[in-house]
Amino acid sequence: MITGIQARSLGWMAVLAVCLALVTILSFKVHAVKSQVLLAERQILALERETLLLETEFETRGSQRQLAAWNAVEFGYQAPRADQFLDGERQLASLGQRRAPDAPAPIRLARADIAADGDSPRADAGPMRSPLSGVPVTLASAVSEQDAGQVFTEAFGDFLIEASPIRTAQAQTMSAKAVSAKAMGE
Repeated sequence: MITGIQARSLGWMAVLAVCLALVTILSFKVHAVKSQVLLAERQILALERETLLLETEFETRGSQRQLAAWNAVEFGYQAPRADQFLDGERQLASLGQRRAPDAPAPIRLARADIAADGDSPRADAGPMRSPLSGVPVTLASAVSEQDAGQVFTEAFGDFLIEASPIRTAQAQTMSAKAVSAKAMGE
């Protein structure tokens, strides 16, 4: 049989089990209420955005009336008519200006002209020219024979010298040493 101490401990265990069940039920209710509050906050934010959108649209329509009134009185703008629209690219091209006599030919698809022997492109094609001005264009690689890495290194070093607020005197002396070493190497 059960002694008094064992009955008391079983009673306390039953009370603890009931308390644990009540706390679990209460936490579920708290989470349910919290999720309802979050849902209500999301709905409030959505309604505020919709209100802002409607206010913006209302102000825009009000300003359209103001613009229409200004247009009728001061500017005199009119909506485009059907006869003002173009039918296609040819009609648009007909509105352009004629080329000047010394202007280069229009840009076409890239192709290589093959010489009579069929082996190499024509050598008499001449230098590349700007399509707008007709001035000969030289490529950057033709102007500079330096390695791209060396050009980048020098430009980045100059950038660091200009951007560094600390030790500018030392950086400039290092740059001067690099320039003098470079001059000696050439």
